[in-house]
Amino acid sequence: MRQPTTVGDDDLAPDGAEAGDPAVIPEARGTGRRLRGAVAYHLGTAIVSGDHAPGDVLMSEADGSVALNVSRGVYREAIRTLVAKGLVASRPRTGTVVQPRHRWNLLDPDVLTWTFSGQPDMAVVRSLFELRVMVEPWAASMAAERRTRADIKAMRTALAAMARHGLDHVAGQAADCAFHDAILRATGNDYLAVLTTSIGTAVTMTTQFKQRSRALPRDPIPEHRRVLDAIVAGDGVAAAAAMHVLVDKALEDTRQAME
Repeated sequence: MRQPTTVGDDDLAPDGAEAGDPAVIPEARGTGRRLRGAVAYHLGTAIVSGDHAPGDVLMSEADGSVALNVSRGVYREAIRTLVAKGLVASRPRTGTVVQPRHRWNLLDPDVLTWTFSGQPDMAVVRSLFELRVMVEPWAASMAAERRTRADIKAMRTALAAMARHGLDHVAGQAADCAFHDAILRATGNDYLAVLTTSIGTAVTMTTQFKQRSRALPRDPIPEHRRVLDAIVAGDGVAAAAAMHVLVDKALEDTRQAME
């Protein structure tokens, strides 16, 4: 089991802080929710990456707070965050134990973010895209039948922003997320709409992951435009087929990035 290291500015990066000297005392640079998020990120990424295996016992509140240079309250709240996401369980006399993977809330946006913070296992990536290919083509087909003018406007606005900013820019990535969100919402199915945050996070994180070591291998805008055109035309079969191609190509891009 890897021993935790001091939480420094790099661990606060998900909240937008600039990286700096890891020896800086966190309390001097952030408080409250920011620190709790940093500790949860630190421990969460260690768990999903396999540094802490199922069955491992994390440091106690007293030891963990000292090791990470945070207050006991901050460490306690971070552990509660991990418990809520299914990554760990707190047991009397045993301590905080890492749970088996099947107990994790894998679609939680934070868990997805932590998964792609390191080098995710290809089996995990494949499973995520298998879920997307089961959900999104069917959602595109339903959206083609049920979309409203407002839905179409939201998709067009998102696609225009993607083309304007590009997916190498945070604004373009946000627009990509909004495009997929708009399709799920256009289904009129509340249960599918619940997946918007999870699917959107998956789209954003895989896009960022693909660009770590090189530029995107291709322009994905044409695939998105074909999906939109089919939805606007009310052609559910074409919309589903276009979305299937979009997700398949995204998986291939991710696989190449991992290689």
